Amino acid sequence: MVEHLAGLGVDDRAVLEIGGGVGAIQLELLTRGAAHTTNVELSGAYEREAAALLEERGLERRATRIVGVDVAVEGDRVPTADYVVLHRVVCCYPDVDKLLLAAAGHARRALVFSHPPRTWLTRSSVAMGNGWMRFRGHEYRGFVHSPSRMYDVLADAGFAASPLSTGLQWWVVAATRSAAA
Repeated sequence: MVEHLAGLGVDDRAVLEIGGGVGAIQLELLTRGAAHTTNVELSGAYEREAAALLEERGLERRATRIVGVDVAVEGDRVPTADYVVLHRVVCCYPDVDKLLLAAAGHARRALVFSHPPRTWLTRSSVAMGNGWMRFRGHEYRGFVHSPSRMYDVLADAGFAASPLSTGLQWWVVAATRSAAA
């Protein structure tokens, strides 16, 4: 993801990372010249470590962290950016159409996201994980969305999506805003 965005040119660009945890991608893009990054995370559990990492590198003035905001629901509270990143996020969200439409609406140039491949193995694994979460009384559920459906949603939003890499556990997809959009 980082290499792809760096290839597009991150110098003086703004990046929005949705569900970025401590912000590893955010940090890497800042060190490669991104002007500013915003990391939107539902959980506040990462904030202490994220702040320490930004301060350690002297990047805290070029980074914004927003906690507790669901971009698909409260998108108006999140700034747009040149690039949007969703790493291991779509599999945690039940309404992938709504999430990707919101992400596309915040991306001026491109977005990059990862998702598990839709195979019998990943669907079985996620189903077992969901059963375990249900048994333990946790609300979290994982999802293995249809790749073609995700690409169609992005196409409808004016983006051309294509896989950058495909693996057994994760696929990485780049979506670039089409000239007509």
